[in-house]
Amino acid sequence: MSKLLIVGTVAFDAIETPFGKTDKILGGAGTYIGLAASQFNVDSAIVSVVGEDFPQAYLDMLASKKIDVSGIEIVNGGKTFFWSGKYHNDLNTRDTLDTQLNVLADFNPVVPKNYIDAEVLMLGNLHPSIQLSVIEQMVKRPKLIVLDTMNFWMNHTWDELLEVIAKVDIITINDEEARQLTGEYSLLKAAQKIHSMGPTNVVIKKGEHGALLFHNDNVFFAPALPLEEVFDPTGAGDTFAGGLVGYLTKTNDFSFENMKNGIIYGSNLASFCVEKFGTERMEDLSKEAIQKRLQQFRQLTQFEIEIA
Repeated sequence: MSKLLIVGTVAFDAIETPFGKTDKILGGAGTYIGLAASQFNVDSAIVSVVGEDFPQAYLDMLASKKIDVSGIEIVNGGKTFFWSGKYHNDLNTRDTLDTQLNVLADFNPVVPKNYIDAEVLMLGNLHPSIQLSVIEQMVKRPKLIVLDTMNFWMNHTWDELLEVIAKVDIITINDEEARQLTGEYSLLKAAQKIHSMGPTNVVIKKGEHGALLFHNDNVFFAPALPLEEVFDPTGAGDTFAGGLVGYLTKTNDFSFENMKNGIIYGSNLASFCVEKFGTERMEDLSKEAIQKRLQQFRQLTQFEIEIA
């Protein structure tokens, strides 16, 4: 079985939406990616850092999902990365109320020895220097390297970010970030320009409007499933990425045709993530619920068209 190495934050979040608010709860890109990928029963590990204040119960929960947590460093006396945000009524925009880097400020990732040969590497949204450090620790280039990043790194670490982008196979960013990265308004032109930077596959996330997959001249669109209730969009993009890499790791097929399936699986899992605050929905998700919703995606996307 292929191995999946995940690099990303394991953190505390405090979230407010029009539907309620939370105190400190479990969050972080690495957490969401790991929980989503665990649905495919893949051999996975998370590389991250937390403080002494991080509950053992959270680590036990991740381990119960067969996620290797030996790469999560615990800093004695340190405090865990914390983010607090408030979402607007449309849930597409939010204000960051507080960001405390804490132990993340001095994080030097160390890849567990039994994952330095992982076939799939998922680089969650972190400083590009951390992402580069992990790539350099791999004993050989993984078959597939997936990168998630954001506009903050485009604004503050441009050169390092371009260095990382040149080394990956798939990049996942939202439409606003794709336009900022390339200076192109057309997402098709933006994807073409990103191809020239290195990635052979470009995934552009459009939130409640789905996601686009570009590979050379091929384009695939996956809609987002219409939902009756959306409580908290935090982590939806990371859950999407985790579903994508989890499926690709499980199938060990990195072709464009199979990536279409991965995009659907990622979209499917992201639709669950938003139904409750934080990671709560992803922690108790059943195979039956996933399969049932996949059928809804099939009904939403498959039809016979008559050419007149």
